[in-house]
Amino acid sequence: MSEQSDIQPFENLQKRRKGFARLRHATRYSCRGLCDAWREPAFRLELAVSTGLLPFAFWLSGSWVQTAVLLMSLALVLIVELLNTGIESAIDRIGPQWHPLSRKAKDVGSAATLVALIAAGGVWSLAIFARLAAVS
Repeated sequence: MSEQSDIQPFENLQKRRKGFARLRHATRYSCRGLCDAWREPAFRLELAVSTGLLPFAFWLSGSWVQTAVLLMSLALVLIVELLNTGIESAIDRIGPQWHPLSRKAKDVGSAATLVALIAAGGVWSLAIFARLAAVS
């Protein structure tokens, strides 16, 4: 018998769960992920800014659609930051050595966050301009 046949593959118990048990465990994993992200200074800063802007979304907007767009632009920044943190963690798991592909993965994840921030800034700038133009 070869050595390969003695190795048992890792079984992910989450894949066997069904219904409410799967949902309960998935929710717990997601909450743990948010707690892990909280340890990242960039995520905390973006969450603080988003929380601070939340009331202004209702003041700036003239309709529920505009409010939703403003809020979703903030959510997009947080979502992309979470994904960027996941990419960086996976790369760091591989090892601390410098590698061009590791640099590329981290830089592209960071660029995605930058694009989300620019997009949110554009949406909010347009909303502020529209609000000020309506007041004049």
